Amino acid sequence: MSRFRPVCSALVALAWFITSLPAYALDTLKVAAGQRGNWDTTVSEVGQRLGIFKKHGIELEILWTQGGGETQQAVISGSVEIGVAPGIMGVLSAFSKGAPVRIIGAETTGAADLFWYVPSTSPIKSLKDTNDKTIAFSTKGSSTDGIVTALMKQYDLKARPTATGGPAPTLTQVMTNQIDIGWSAPPFGLQQLDEGKIRIIATGNDATVFKGQTVRLLITNIQTLQARKPVIDRYMKAYRETVDLMYSNDPAALQTYAEFVGISIDMAKRTRNDFFPKSSVDPDKIVGLDTIVPDAVTLKYTAAPLTKEQLAELIQIPPRQ
Repeated sequence: MSRFRPVCSALVALAWFITSLPAYALDTLKVAAGQRGNWDTTVSEVGQRLGIFKKHGIELEILWTQGGGETQQAVISGSVEIGVAPGIMGVLSAFSKGAPVRIIGAETTGAADLFWYVPSTSPIKSLKDTNDKTIAFSTKGSSTDGIVTALMKQYDLKARPTATGGPAPTLTQVMTNQIDIGWSAPPFGLQQLDEGKIRIIATGNDATVFKGQTVRLLITNIQTLQARKPVIDRYMKAYRETVDLMYSNDPAALQTYAEFVGISIDMAKRTRNDFFPKSSVDPDKIVGLDTIVPDAVTLKYTAAPLTKEQLAELIQIPPRQ
């Protein structure tokens, strides 16, 4: 037995040496994400909780905002490095005015997840009944802001757009008669719909300029992209991996999302399956630029169409590796 003692001693010494090595710090990224709990905006949160970003050497500090406008401003000001889910029209507008913003991915394509509703007792039956009524959006520069603007132009509405923040405070304002038409996105509002307390009068896809097109983005600022591009590339690699897991047969991601939001697994699955096909959260391609760019002019987000050179400067999606 004594002949094993030197070997054991060597193994103990090696173990001590390994555990005493200094731990390498993870690269920290500050992320601003709109609407805490929406399926699409929680990709980073789910990936962080499941250790996917850590595996890629990244630790996220996630700040939740009331909408795309707040998210975009946080990125532009440099208080965060990445913004999740600002509206595409708001980003085009900011870039056209010289803001140091860059697109690193699509966040949501299509607008079927967004809906506008009224209390079940409301006399409002459709968008045609909204003249002189208040209609909600989250924040200026958000996707809901862009959709409300588009709906008003498309249907020649005389409604009064009103910033109400996220789905939860918006629901309170609607049910207490502070605002006439609210907005929401699953899973928020599904329970009230099932209980017959609210009634949908429009969805994001009713705005023709947004149907089937990319409506929300992943963004960074030019300083971050120049100084920390390898970290941004790894963030996008982890983001894509998390999306793949969220649509796989592995229940871990769905359970993690449900626990984070505080809903049942069935409600989480309904949110994903009924409102967010995997193609809608594909970060690799911005869909519909040929119509989005001129529509940004029509809706007065930009003074002139962005050129191909400007779009190439603005859109810098890291390739899949």
